[in-house]
Amino acid sequence: MSAVRPLVAREDFPILARPMRAGQALVYLDSGATAQRPRAVLDAMVDFDTRSNGAVKRGSHLLAEESTVAYEEARAKVAAFIGAAPQEIVWTSGSTQSLNLLAYAISNATAGRGWGNADRFLLRAGDDIVVTRAEHHANLLPWQELCERTGARLTWLDLDSEGRIDPASLGVIGRRTRIVAFTHVSNVTGAVSPVAQIVAAARAVGAFTVLDACQSVPHLPVDVHALDVDFAAFSGHKMYGPTGVGALYGREELLADLPPYQFGGSMIERVTMEKTRYARPPARFEAGSQPVTQIVGLARAVDYLSAIGMEKVARYEDALTVQLLEGLGQIPGIRVLGPRGGGGRTGIAAFTVAGVHPHDVGQFLDARGIAVRVGHHCAQPIHDFFGVPASVRASVGIYTTSSDIDAFLDALSQVRGYFRAEG
Repeated sequence: MSAVRPLVAREDFPILARPMRAGQALVYLDSGATAQRPRAVLDAMVDFDTRSNGAVKRGSHLLAEESTVAYEEARAKVAAFIGAAPQEIVWTSGSTQSLNLLAYAISNATAGRGWGNADRFLLRAGDDIVVTRAEHHANLLPWQELCERTGARLTWLDLDSEGRIDPASLGVIGRRTRIVAFTHVSNVTGAVSPVAQIVAAARAVGAFTVLDACQSVPHLPVDVHALDVDFAAFSGHKMYGPTGVGALYGREELLADLPPYQFGGSMIERVTMEKTRYARPPARFEAGSQPVTQIVGLARAVDYLSAIGMEKVARYEDALTVQLLEGLGQIPGIRVLGPRGGGGRTGIAAFTVAGVHPHDVGQFLDARGIAVRVGHHCAQPIHDFFGVPASVRASVGIYTTSSDIDAFLDALSQVRGYFRAEG
């Protein structure tokens, strides 16, 4: 296929100029794990730290005022990016904390530590929490633990032969289902989940929906209100922002009834020695000092993506995905985990190489300046589904080029010969 014209200037991302082990140019195909940051994000963080760094909502001096304004302006910007209202965005350290926050807050509500309509979150023995076999561990373990604490039962949507969530398994969502937590895009197969069908099934029985949007927000246009989900989680470092920051989206009326799960400064209205009255969301869930510099960086990453346009990002990455999958299909001994064709998936391709351990494949590619991920990608159940303990994963980003894909495919085609695994 013809080369796809680059979407962004490589010079926007300083790390891409760093030479690799033997002086090769970096081919970075690990954006699904951590995306690289544009200079605009790095500069915004340095500028904040050197000009405006102060304690948010804790002072009347200029630096505290500027920090507070930056903190809340970033909230509004990130909210708009995913189609939410500012008061529906809770700052966290990333998706893992967001999902744990939600699970532990529901546990607290179940234990009677809420108020108002908190009993809407009550879980009883015999209730069901539904996940999927495609989940990242961050959207599986918190729900396993919540079941252990409450007596609820964990069930799951299963996968079809391609590794997509199978709509035929929606029957597990029934009258005892209270929560349905599912990935928007699999971090192993890249498959986009049938969100509308899952949400409709959950709505029909009055269950809450929780969307892991880590692998969708950086790559697709996402509107959480249009998707009609109750909660969603995503991380800054996967969307060209810094590590240590992410967000939990929650419907305003649901956050209002959800009790906090960690406690300290900034999340209270009134404290006495005997009792505390907590602040309204989102402050209720933001105890302690927040990572303001990282939040500023995430807001700048949103600016960068918005300037490109997420529809354009999706089209560009879809073209690269077609090139990637077609190329993998032409190399003997490669088994792609998940859909082998374009459409209904993003630029993630996990695969195995016959006769060669994934870690050996990763080291071979690394010696040629090509960065991929190896292992189970924090998603062991879906690897079990495919009957393999681990895989190699290549994932594209806005700075990935057709020449990057060509270099990767050329190097990969040499792996089995190098390890004498052909034949």
